[in-house]
Amino acid sequence: MSSLTYDLTLAGLAVGSAAALSGIGLVVTYRATGVLNFAHGAIAMVCAYALRQCVVEWGWPLWAGAAVTLLVLAPGIGMALERFVFRPLAVLGSDPAQTLVASIGVFVLLVGGAVLLWGQGARDDAPELVSAEPWGQLAVALLLAAGVGAVIRWTRFGRELRAVVDDRQLAVLGGVDADRVAAAGWAFGSFTAGLTGVLLAPYVRLDPYGMPLLVMEVVAVAVAARMRSLPVAVLTALAIGVAQSQLTRLHPTGWGAPLLQAVSTNLFVVALLIAALALPRVGTRDALPRSATARVPTPPGAWIVAMVLFLLPLGFAGSDLHTSVQVPALGVVLLSLVVVTGRGGQISLGQAAYAGLGALFTALLAAGSFPGLPRLPELAALALAVVLVAPLGLLTGWPAISRRGLALALATFAVGVGVSRFVFAQPYAISGLSLGRPAGFDGDRAYYALELTLLAAALLTTWLLRRGRTGRALAAMRDHESGASAAGVQVPSLKLLAFVSGAALAALGGGMLGMGLRAFDPAAYDPVRGLLWFAAVVVLGADSTLGALVAAALLVGLDAGARGGVAAALIGILAVLVGRFPGGPYEALRTAAGSLRLRRGARLTEVGVRVRRRLRPTERGAAPRPTLTGLTASGVAGQEAADGAQPPQGPNAAEGRAPTHAPELSTHHLQARYDNFTALDDITVTVHPGQVTAIIGPNGAGKSTLFHCLAGTHRPAHGQVLLGTRDITRLPAHARTRLGIARTFQQLAVFPSLTVAENVRVGAEQGRIRDPSAVERALRLLGLDGPVRALPAADLPTGTLRRVELARALAGSPRVLLLDEPAAGLDTAEVTALARILKALAADGTALLVVEHDLDLVADLADTVYVMAAGRIVASGPPDRVLGAAGSREAPA
Repeated sequence: MSSLTYDLTLAGLAVGSAAALSGIGLVVTYRATGVLNFAHGAIAMVCAYALRQCVVEWGWPLWAGAAVTLLVLAPGIGMALERFVFRPLAVLGSDPAQTLVASIGVFVLLVGGAVLLWGQGARDDAPELVSAEPWGQLAVALLLAAGVGAVIRWTRFGRELRAVVDDRQLAVLGGVDADRVAAAGWAFGSFTAGLTGVLLAPYVRLDPYGMPLLVMEVVAVAVAARMRSLPVAVLTALAIGVAQSQLTRLHPTGWGAPLLQAVSTNLFVVALLIAALALPRVGTRDALPRSATARVPTPPGAWIVAMVLFLLPLGFAGSDLHTSVQVPALGVVLLSLVVVTGRGGQISLGQAAYAGLGALFTALLAAGSFPGLPRLPELAALALAVVLVAPLGLLTGWPAISRRGLALALATFAVGVGVSRFVFAQPYAISGLSLGRPAGFDGDRAYYALELTLLAAALLTTWLLRRGRTGRALAAMRDHESGASAAGVQVPSLKLLAFVSGAALAALGGGMLGMGLRAFDPAAYDPVRGLLWFAAVVVLGADSTLGALVAAALLVGLDAGARGGVAAALIGILAVLVGRFPGGPYEALRTAAGSLRLRRGARLTEVGVRVRRRLRPTERGAAPRPTLTGLTASGVAGQEAADGAQPPQGPNAAEGRAPTHAPELSTHHLQARYDNFTALDDITVTVHPGQVTAIIGPNGAGKSTLFHCLAGTHRPAHGQVLLGTRDITRLPAHARTRLGIARTFQQLAVFPSLTVAENVRVGAEQGRIRDPSAVERALRLLGLDGPVRALPAADLPTGTLRRVELARALAGSPRVLLLDEPAAGLDTAEVTALARILKALAADGTALLVVEHDLDLVADLADTVYVMAAGRIVASGPPDRVLGAAGSREAPA
């Protein structure tokens, strides 16, 4: 027994050493560039193939092939990626999601390129670089970890590396060559990836899909190390490797034996699930890039062309029609990504799992093998499979409530890999399964007609999720999650809706795909295909239903009509270009087309302009574009310019209604912390109705933290937040909004893909205001009821956007209004007009809290001023008494 334990430990050390090498590369790349390299496994696969090509195919000596592969090719790939893919993203200051898409694009491109060069068949003749004994691999892993740790901790390069990761722009201003640091990090990361690949290749089947996924499963060790600690990564990898090897001696019995056996042989996948779902998350930035422009509706002509093209296969015959059958099914799967990613703004790398579950459940139900249910006709089985899979969307939807960006990507990827390994790859789940087509639709032509009907139903579902109140709420969540929550959108529920709807659509498409192929093929729902589908939808227009259909036709058509791998290579190229074309190639093409149309447009000369003015004199009196200082023109902020009348004193007075009476908002002995840092200490503040309360203080005084505690975006460690007599300390932001607490943001929180009127309507709808005039009242009050109401928010100046944000807050008829530096970015005239509005709101009975650096504005507005320093209230009282003492402390931003 001791001999067996020793042998299994040695085998586990060999596996753990390879995993440790991969973890070291991932950690170093992340620390040098801030990028979790999803292409790490693909680089390992390419290097393994390259070494085999040199040694087996070309007959090179092993040492020569290894030197070229590991010292030239692998670092060269890393440096090329840094220079041509990720450096443009860093220079542009791109959102982490763009970097993630580019990383997945590199993965897809390398996999597609490998298929083109070496084919899809697995190879088992890879040369052995190091003997099967684990000591060599273990020594390499330990030496690399020790060397890299020493460089990072004690050398100038290590200090520069940490500086670049913390703040690239600040590091550059300090004289650090950030490009050199990033290039070195990518070169080393790719070297470790290549080393991992060539060490693993002799012991696993070398194929373009299996090895990249196998290497990416060990990302768990890097996540467990919080993407920082090399010793933790190495020890975790070795421990998991040894544990997995030791578990092979177990032979469980009973009904749960197959599942336990699967767990024991896939311990790295279990670790990935735990690391992604249970450990503290990595990365906190938003999920997807916020839309820079409003969505442009697809021209009707494009839909007509698409309809004709999708109807054409009805006239095909033979293999052409059999291939075309896959397109509508894949189109439905990709529509699920439009719902989750395009409309909901959530990264989902696990949609292939839901598609596969849809096909599997359909096959089980149609065969009568689903526990507790009788055999069903194929069409009924498909419908029930969709119903059964939809709730499973919570597997990825629930983590999405508290995770964004990289953390969400890892969670959804882990779920996809887990389902693939523990369900699709296990004989207990799929053995003996076949899948037929519904009665009456056995032929390809009849089945294709059925698919078109189901595709139309999926398009209708997607359209309904894009329209009305739900559609606006989804767009708001995608554009600015915090702003949506502040507007009253129930973000957690909406995320769950997006993921559950996406799971249902993916299951429908997966079942259709299985029926089209007349079999359940686990390879069709591999996690690598999930990455390919995600990249295809994003680069062809994540929020475009037509883009999803084009992507489906492209993926099926290219792989069927050309050599395998062409579609993946093309999608990969488009994805890596995301750094060259902000917004993606799709958006760049549309922008270029719009610019071309503008250049071709006819323009009048100066003489022509004068003639037109004489012929059409009414244009002389056209209303100017509304600005914040032009509120008197709206008839709300001041009719005295027209007839000498006094202006109304707030939104209620503007409609002839009696002033409202707001409850006071107060804090009692509030304390807030970030890790071990105390940001607020014993804060007691009261915001009275009908008054303006201001909070001032230098940067870092704790003003923003107090604001977040009041708004519900940060939970204090101790103390209470009361609205009247009600304790709201633990209520989330959207719940406080529905109680009548509205807020604005220091950094503008508007929804750029929506128009001005739609932005304001979100505030009224989510605040549950039934008065249909609430939106118009807010638009009039802020001077937004003219032509500007129909303009997309993305194209408006800062002053107008401040009004849009304030109008959205007022549309929900708040009783308490929290304003975070409302004068930021405004000129003097706009600040004056803003002060007039805020005074009118206070006179109308609204309780206002203003966090502001502009002391002149505070002196003009406030009834009570609180001065903060080092997380405490150091002075409070009327502005004339407090501001003189506070002036020396205040440091204007």
